[in-house]
Amino acid sequence: MDALDKAGRTGQILDEQPVYQGPIFDLVKQTIKTPDGLTVDRDLIKHGDAVTILAITDDDQVVVNTEYRVGLNAETISLPAGLINAGEAPLVAATRELQEETGYIAHDSQVMTAITSSEGFTSETVNLILTHIDPTEHGERHFDADEFVNNQLVPLRQVIDLLRAGKIRSAQAVCALTWYLNFLREA
Repeated sequence: MDALDKAGRTGQILDEQPVYQGPIFDLVKQTIKTPDGLTVDRDLIKHGDAVTILAITDDDQVVVNTEYRVGLNAETISLPAGLINAGEAPLVAATRELQEETGYIAHDSQVMTAITSSEGFTSETVNLILTHIDPTEHGERHFDADEFVNNQLVPLRQVIDLLRAGKIRSAQAVCALTWYLNFLREA
């Protein structure tokens, strides 16, 4: 069996102890028997799945957000994003999150791919969504009580320049943009 054939094999969770329970994630300690027969102790952040939305107009304007992020203690440049509610499909979550954060209405949405940012310690999967917007269709924004998001339409060329300059650092935004540019954008 070559290494690629092993992908997808699961381990057996022998024990799980809660360490912390919070509003967005839980931290647990697990003892696991791996598919290769090792017994290991690991910390796992159990995190709900999320969406990141590449929203683009017919004339190649991209919805770009700036929002305070505690991990960097600074406002960062990214794409609209948010958590998927229990029982909600990724495309439904993307439509809802885009409306809540930006006021824009999603059209012709599709899942580009799903990514894991750090499967060594978190269970979070982020669905990368491509959607189209009409900048003249704009409703009200509805922020969560603890968030405020600034957004604007930015030409795709300028977004690519921000990406190249390292000013867009969110792994989800980098992946969404590069997936779109490499696999979906018409030449």
